[in-house]
Amino acid sequence: MNLTDKTVNTALPAKQAEGADAPVAPAAPDPKYVAKATKAAVDFESFFIGHMLHQMRSTTRELAPEDSVFRDPVNSDMMDMADDMMAGKMGSQRAFGIADAILRQLLPKKT
Repeated sequence: MNLTDKTVNTALPAKQAEGADAPVAPAAPDPKYVAKATKAAVDFESFFIGHMLHQMRSTTRELAPEDSVFRDPVNSDMMDMADDMMAGKMGSQRAFGIADAILRQLLPKKT
């Protein structure tokens, strides 16, 4: 069976079927849902950026010479904390656009 054998449902939605000319706009999402989805998307972007920074930092530690500041375990905790703070700030600014991409999938388009 190939794709051309399937029939496509071209029926209009129930609200539009009887002679309506204008398409029906999707219902506005609940503001609580929007707030939760936005927070989750921003938190995920922060987590993603933090994980990326930690991976980059671990690679820097591995490649650094023995006498480098990056190899010193005393500095690693502070650098990890700085990475987490930077990730949180970049995530809240939606610097990478990950949160925006998630929200475009979760929330209906505004018309």
